[in-house]
Amino acid sequence: MAWRKGCEEVANSKPLFLTIYTVVIVGIVVSSFYVFSAIYSSNPPAAQSSAWLSSLSSEDTRASDQTLNVSRSEMVHTVPTPSSGPQDEWPRSIWDVPPTNKRMPPLKDFRLTKALIQQRVKDNVVIVTFGNYAFMDFILTWVKQLRDLEVSNFLVGAMDTKLLEALYWKGIPVFDMGSHMSTLDVGWGSPTFHKMGREKVILIDSILPFGFELLMCDTDMVWLKNPLPYLARYPEADILTSSDQVIPTVVDDSLEVWQEVSGAYNIGIFHWRPTESAKKLAKQWKEMLVADDKIWDQNGFNDILHKQLGPSVDDESGLVFAFDGKLKMGILPASIFCSGHTYFVQAMYQQLRLEPYAVHTTFQYGGTEGKRHRLREAMHFLDPPEYYDPSGGFLSFKPYIPKSLMLSGEHNVESHFTLVNYQIKQIRTALAIASLLNRTLVMPPLWCRIDRLWYGHPGILEGSMTRQPFLCPLDHVFEVNVMLKKLPEEEFGPQIDFREYSILDNPSMPSEIKKSWLDVQLCKEGTQDCDVSNDTTTVGGALKFPKHSNEETFMKVFSSFKDIKVIKFSSVQDAFQGFTDKEREDKFRNRVKRYVGIWCCVPDHSPGHIYYDMYWDEKPGWKAIPPQTSEDDHPPW
Repeated sequence: MAWRKGCEEVANSKPLFLTIYTVVIVGIVVSSFYVFSAIYSSNPPAAQSSAWLSSLSSEDTRASDQTLNVSRSEMVHTVPTPSSGPQDEWPRSIWDVPPTNKRMPPLKDFRLTKALIQQRVKDNVVIVTFGNYAFMDFILTWVKQLRDLEVSNFLVGAMDTKLLEALYWKGIPVFDMGSHMSTLDVGWGSPTFHKMGREKVILIDSILPFGFELLMCDTDMVWLKNPLPYLARYPEADILTSSDQVIPTVVDDSLEVWQEVSGAYNIGIFHWRPTESAKKLAKQWKEMLVADDKIWDQNGFNDILHKQLGPSVDDESGLVFAFDGKLKMGILPASIFCSGHTYFVQAMYQQLRLEPYAVHTTFQYGGTEGKRHRLREAMHFLDPPEYYDPSGGFLSFKPYIPKSLMLSGEHNVESHFTLVNYQIKQIRTALAIASLLNRTLVMPPLWCRIDRLWYGHPGILEGSMTRQPFLCPLDHVFEVNVMLKKLPEEEFGPQIDFREYSILDNPSMPSEIKKSWLDVQLCKEGTQDCDVSNDTTTVGGALKFPKHSNEETFMKVFSSFKDIKVIKFSSVQDAFQGFTDKEREDKFRNRVKRYVGIWCCVPDHSPGHIYYDMYWDEKPGWKAIPPQTSEDDHPPW
């Protein structure tokens, strides 16, 4: 009404006033345009970019804003922002952080809509992952890997508002899943874990009707190569899924031979096209899980696809008719869309001379901490700068393993434990020295002769490409989650920090850390230059240090090298006699006994698992056998 009345007054005015009114109105419109352009600019000034943007684009520095507690909800905001929806709020470029003087948009603006997805798609494809705040570092790793591959057509679903806000302030395209989930980690198989699975299915069923292709991923996987060109090779496929297949059915990068796949279809990585058959599958899958919350989402997916499986779509593509007889499905090759077994244990892609596209941290132990450690061992995890510069510095050592323990004799349970126990003893000594010197231990690479699984097996999976011996993940022997747990110091002594064996080779390791290095060579006391009675000196760039040294000798010598970032022993065999304080020795033993886990499993024996023992060498007649009775079935501590 006000606008209409103003126009009528202008029409009845003299020409001079008509001109004035026109100029004023045009001025208001132009001014408004510039004001709103400044507020909603999709390219904020460089001065407002976060530390992430500069640090993640540089190989010489690490991200400086990597703390998980990045919420800014308590900031005082002076510029109110209209609820115009996230499509007006988010920059196109990843890591472009909203200006710090802006208010967090209301939650309703982050609802999943077709318009929101439309902003991120490329060639009609959107890549989606989701999680809660406990997986923030996994999500940042996932995003970083994609950006390094120059892939930006992705979205992250937030299952709690804490994650949503954190990602928003980092400039990562995020939407609200409305899950109202806890921000804490969820254990595999827990009710909350299954709830997350159902949320995934609901999400797929919501996105497909928008008409976009969807590459859905779990957050505990990383991309190593842009997968979109590969997926585009199969335009006829309604769905392409990863699998738990551990036996290769092909030796190149073609789809698995579906008739030979015995492993379950894995829903951690799968690509959907918005065809009628795919939408029908998603709808029925969702209805199945909503009707029965006891069904695991992956089992339901496998069951529904196997309603009808076969025949092949053609003789060339590797696609197969499934589900309703009309849906065309392909199984991604496990050699390059890797599981935790084909990547970390078999290294199948290396043996077949292929380039992997992705690795999903399945087939592992130690919970979420075990997943992190595996990705760190492979140098695929994004950690903050302080991770590479711990207080007190690093302690490293060169493990010694006789050739006979690796290669001689049959690969069986006995020879496996002989090999692993030989390494455990050295690691035990290194943990003691690290604790004594208050340094972070760089764990050595660990070698195994036989695999670890959840059930009885003959040592390695028949038909797989597992080599013997093989470089095995730390979680095959050690309880990574226990090692990271803050145990009470009054009972277990001081915390002993550790890092993955590859950290000193990680490109993210600052050069100044690696330049601050001291090599320590063990020597026999009394021989030349092996006398600590004089001032501590280095010979030929290395420190000579006597074997069988006690706590006092260690403290006397290495107190002079507190500022050295990396101390590396040529060996730790016979390096340390033990703590002179019995109470501290007992607490140390109490701690490290809990660090080792079990090997599983001897076939046709219940129980079939065998406990590793950190102090196996102090028990005459120790043998690698399963507990003989239920009363014996307990850890050695």
